[in-house]
Amino acid sequence: MARGGIYKSEVLRARDKLVAMGRYPSIDAIRTELGDTGSKATIHRYLKEIEEEEGGGVGKKVAASEAIQDLVARLAARLHEEADTRIAEGVARHVALAQQQSDAAAGLRKEAEAFRLELERTQQALADEQARHRETAETLRRETLTRTQLAQQVSDLQDRVAVGEQHRQSLEDKHQHARDALKHFRQSAKEQREQELRQHEQQVQYLQGELRAVNRTLATKQEEVVRHQQESHRSTTELARTQSDLQQARSELRALTQVKEQVASTEQRADEIGRRLVEQQALVDRLTERNATVEQHATELRDRAQALEIELATARAASMTHDQLIADIRAQFDVAKPVETTEAAKGSGTKPQRRAQAKGQNPESKSAT
Repeated sequence: MARGGIYKSEVLRARDKLVAMGRYPSIDAIRTELGDTGSKATIHRYLKEIEEEEGGGVGKKVAASEAIQDLVARLAARLHEEADTRIAEGVARHVALAQQQSDAAAGLRKEAEAFRLELERTQQALADEQARHRETAETLRRETLTRTQLAQQVSDLQDRVAVGEQHRQSLEDKHQHARDALKHFRQSAKEQREQELRQHEQQVQYLQGELRAVNRTLATKQEEVVRHQQESHRSTTELARTQSDLQQARSELRALTQVKEQVASTEQRADEIGRRLVEQQALVDRLTERNATVEQHATELRDRAQALEIELATARAASMTHDQLIADIRAQFDVAKPVETTEAAKGSGTKPQRRAQAKGQNPESKSAT
């Protein structure tokens, strides 16, 4: 018998409420809905009366077994419990997987941020290297221009040295000709004097008796000596002028020697500049190689960042797929609940139908019961 406050109308309202909620209106569920009041027999009797009232005369002819109804109710409750358990496990796995995916995504984002910072530093280093490379190229251009100017100056100085050498050679030739002329004149004068001395001796030996002739000849010879002396004086004057020209040529030669020393110093400076240019070129080559290495490293970092972004997008897609799968399972389960409720309601009809349903239970459900 039902305890105080339990009526058939309350059992009817509880059953309708459970059906509206999509739950199977079993005896235990109705008793729970009523606040755990009333006996199962009373609730079963009220349910039977309600079904007879709703089913009319057909329901009165069929007597349902309370054991079968209780078995069906327990099976339905067990199915609901298993479904809830599976849903809870699926949700837990999904939460764990989502947390794992979130942690992995956070790690990937941190790694991507680290790679981005490293890429920015690498790009800044590359920009600095490029700026230094431009400065080195500008220095190389200036040094090349300076070397070209110095080479032009060296060429001009060499031309001047060549001109000075030609002038010196011309003066040397003139001096040589003057020396040769002076030597020839001295030799001629010496030979002439010797010849005159011989003639004089012959005349002294052979014309001692002819004093007048000798005096006239002596006067003639004295005039010739005077003329020769004048010629000798002119030769001496030319020699002095030639020596003066030689002294001037020596001064010009000393000036040319200084110019040659300047040219040698300029060539040494040009060699030093050439050596510095070689060092600058080697530095430019090293900077070019380092620039290529930095660019390759930056390319690798960009490729790795793209791969990480692809992995992150894949992880997000997998997470969205898992969420969609859980949503589909919940939707299918929500759709399946009214169907089970309807079949359970139909199962409480005729006795042959209940027997068929009882016989149609799978071994897994019987073993669970």
